[in-house]
Amino acid sequence: MSGEPAVVIENLVKRFGDFTAVDGISCTIRRGEVFGFLGPNGAGKSTTIRILCGLLQPTSGRALVGGLDVATQPEQVRRRIGYMSQRFSLYDDLTVEENIDFFSGIYGVPNGVRSQRKEFALQMAGLEQRRGDMTRLLPGGWKQRLALACAILHEPPILFLDEPTSGVDPIARRSFWDLIYELAAAGQTVFVTTHYMTEAEYCHRVALMHQGRIVALGSPDELKRQHGKATMEEVFVEMIEGPQEEKP
Repeated sequence: MSGEPAVVIENLVKRFGDFTAVDGISCTIRRGEVFGFLGPNGAGKSTTIRILCGLLQPTSGRALVGGLDVATQPEQVRRRIGYMSQRFSLYDDLTVEENIDFFSGIYGVPNGVRSQRKEFALQMAGLEQRRGDMTRLLPGGWKQRLALACAILHEPPILFLDEPTSGVDPIARRSFWDLIYELAAAGQTVFVTTHYMTEAEYCHRVALMHQGRIVALGSPDELKRQHGKATMEEVFVEMIEGPQEEKP
């Protein structure tokens, strides 16, 4: 993991009318880091990740992804990243291999390396024996593997995964995280959002979000030590649910 920044967020704000979804957050993610954005649904995680992917304009503040400004260079940002959303648009009426071929074209993978990149993606995701299967027949965990395989076809240095294991069983979730580790070990930066507190333990560092703000930031071990807790879930309860109980 390099100390060089892959993502820089400075006082980022996003408002929708009178509602503030992201409320002045700041942090820096290093190259090769697995960085987790954790929090309940509605905390602002997905809005932040969509801004970082150049899909939403920030209201104010600044965000740099791979040295590119997401507000003024969104097209360049989108070419340099991989993005896997909660509702990744796999085509159920195509086979595994046909989906990969389709997204190779979407991502502009050069013709001369498409076959090589396809084989790498199939191998990385463990889908070699399922390449001819119809996507609609895949279990949820295998669909997530295919979605990840499609997102890395163009070898993006930075990968954004928005709730990638939502609705997947615990065994499939852990297997998916093994794939994330492999990508990070190869030098890719992985920015992942999740509402599963147990997944915080898999990240190099995490930011806990609540009501659009970062309420805690650090490695899982640091945060547990600072708060005298055994698990990240206990840290989360103290940082978020505890203060709510004190309100009249």
